[in-house]
Amino acid sequence: MGFELNDRVVALNVQLQAFMDKHIYPREHDWHEWCLDQDNLWVTPPWFDELRELAKAEGLWNLFLPREYAPWSPGLSNVEIAPLFETMSKVLWAQPVFNCNAPDRGNMEVLAKYGTEAQQKQWLDPLLAGEIRSAYAMTEPQVASSDATNMELEITRDGDEYVLNGRKWWTTGAINPRCKIMLVMGKSNPENPRHRQHSTILVPRDTPGITLVRPLRVFDSLHSPGGEAELLFENVRVPVTNMIKGEGCGFEIAQGRLGPGRFRVAAVFTCLT
Repeated sequence: MGFELNDRVVALNVQLQAFMDKHIYPREHDWHEWCLDQDNLWVTPPWFDELRELAKAEGLWNLFLPREYAPWSPGLSNVEIAPLFETMSKVLWAQPVFNCNAPDRGNMEVLAKYGTEAQQKQWLDPLLAGEIRSAYAMTEPQVASSDATNMELEITRDGDEYVLNGRKWWTTGAINPRCKIMLVMGKSNPENPRHRQHSTILVPRDTPGITLVRPLRVFDSLHSPGGEAELLFENVRVPVTNMIKGEGCGFEIAQGRLGPGRFRVAAVFTCLT
C-alpha cells in the first residue's frame, strides 16, 4: 500500500519543520529548565503562549481534525495528518503549541462528533481557539481500566441533574489551572448489556464535590505543566444537558475517541524509534 504525500501535505510539513527549527528546537533547554523548577508547577513558560499565537497565525493550528469534522477541520485525512504528527512529535511538548495535544485533541473530536450545538458552543469553540484546556476522566484505581466497560463511577439521574460518585486517576491535565471542563465516563445504566451500561458526561472542573486527591508521579516526575490527577467525585451534580449523545453511549464514545488517538500515538512512536 502506498502512502505518497500530496502537494498540500508536503507544503504543510515543510512549513511545520521550519517552525520547529526556528521556534521549538531552540527552546528545548528553556522548557526543561522551567519545568524542573518546582516554583513553576502547573504553569507554562511565559513565552509558550507566544509560540501558540505564532502557530495559529501561520495556519499550523488544529491540524489533527480530519476532514469529516467539518466545518472545524482543515480538510486533511488521517493518513495525511500522520506525517505532520511525526514532525511535531519530535519534541514532546510541541503538540500543545499547535493545539494538537491529548487529551484536548480527543475531547474536541468527541464534542465535534457527538456533542449538541449548545455543548459545542460552550466547550468546543474555546477549546479549538486554545482559550481553555480539558481532561478526560476514564481510568479508575480499583478496576482494570484498559477495558472501558469496567468503569464503576456512578452516574445517577436525579430530576434535571445527574449525580456522580466515584474515583478517577491518571486524569491528564486536570491539575492545570487552564483546565475548565472534563469528559467523565461512568456507569449510568447497570441493567443494560455490558457495552451499553456507561455514559460520558461533561463536568466543569470547578463543580462542587470534586476533590484533587493528589498529583501522580511518573518515574518520579509530576509531568508539569500537564500532570496526572487522582480525583474524588462526591455527589457531584451537573445538568442533564451535559450528557453527551445519551445514556449508555459511553463505550461507543470511548472507542470513537480512542481510534484516531491510537493512530496518532503510532505516528509519535515512529518518530521516537
